[in-house]
Amino acid sequence: MRVYLDHNATTPVRTEVREAMLPFLGESWGNPASPHWFGQKALRAVDVARSEVAALIGARPQEIVFTGGGTEADNLALFGFLSTCDGARHRLVTTTIEHPAILEAARELELSGVAVQRIGVDSDGCVDPQEALQALGDDVALISVMLANNDVGSLQPLEEIAKGARARCVGVHTDAVQAVGRIPVDVEALGVDLLSLSAHKLGGPQGVGALYVRAGTRIKPRSLGGAQESSLRAGSLNVPGIVGFGRACALTKSELMLAGSHMITLRNRLERGIFERVPGVFRNGHATKRLPNTVNLGFEGVDGESLLMMLDVLGVATSNGSACTAGSGAPSHVLLAMGLDHARAASTLRFSLGIGTTQEEIDIAVDAVVKAVGTLREVRS
Repeated sequence: MRVYLDHNATTPVRTEVREAMLPFLGESWGNPASPHWFGQKALRAVDVARSEVAALIGARPQEIVFTGGGTEADNLALFGFLSTCDGARHRLVTTTIEHPAILEAARELELSGVAVQRIGVDSDGCVDPQEALQALGDDVALISVMLANNDVGSLQPLEEIAKGARARCVGVHTDAVQAVGRIPVDVEALGVDLLSLSAHKLGGPQGVGALYVRAGTRIKPRSLGGAQESSLRAGSLNVPGIVGFGRACALTKSELMLAGSHMITLRNRLERGIFERVPGVFRNGHATKRLPNTVNLGFEGVDGESLLMMLDVLGVATSNGSACTAGSGAPSHVLLAMGLDHARAASTLRFSLGIGTTQEEIDIAVDAVVKAVGTLREVRS
């Protein structure tokens, strides 16, 4: 039996999602930009999906722009928004723990002359909202703060930051890719102007995402061509992917509270079982203000990469950080930003659960961790 505890990297496509997508991989092949019957059938399916995605985050359908994934949505938000800014407001504020889709976009913006300020975090991986607001001078155009961190699961005080930013006429973007589908997300309650989300984090297919753009928010396209997606994202739509995305959002909305409670129970069982049976373990991230499905643990005297590979041999899939930085050989930039030294940061693993995770799988994972850590420490000594 293999156990999958890497849902923050990607989730399995749900059966209902696959079934919803299949007709648009077969007999319903029309291009939604075409005016004939075939195209209009596809367009109606896209419209339904747009409404389903919007409903999950409390938005209006016309505020949803479909993209090729969360990374494209992040890039469109930053480049698209800042390219409309001129005059006094031209600076970007973000944090040191963002996903590479934000960090690399910020570096590219710096090369083009945009000033970027990166706010640090505390030892729990949380931004101080007062520090964030103090950074919002009259020259700041946009602040981008993720809603939930992908490595340690810590939740950020986004609502407070957004409220202060809007009072200062600063645009607000959040990368909510890891949050949507795990916790309730409402764009009106958060007060954000732009929000990125991705299908494959909530039981949908890979390669499709969306950017919420609050009505009235100015943004320029990153890809030029046709007038698809209100002229904000040119190119023929990925109809099967979008349909699957919509179905995944609808299922998630109906199950969110029950799924969250289920994952918290199993997350706590996993964490408790490891702490009780493995000495020298420490948790990274906030104890309570975190995603219901995420546990990030460090194992003293153990190399995290070796532990990851041994657990895989034992049939348990985990991660040592963002899938987008896997294989780099470097410790998580999030853990380093939280103040861990390289040795402690390199000793960590992330366990991320899904709605289909079972108690039996958690118990198997705990047994595997006990065995793998014991073996690695014995070899080291």
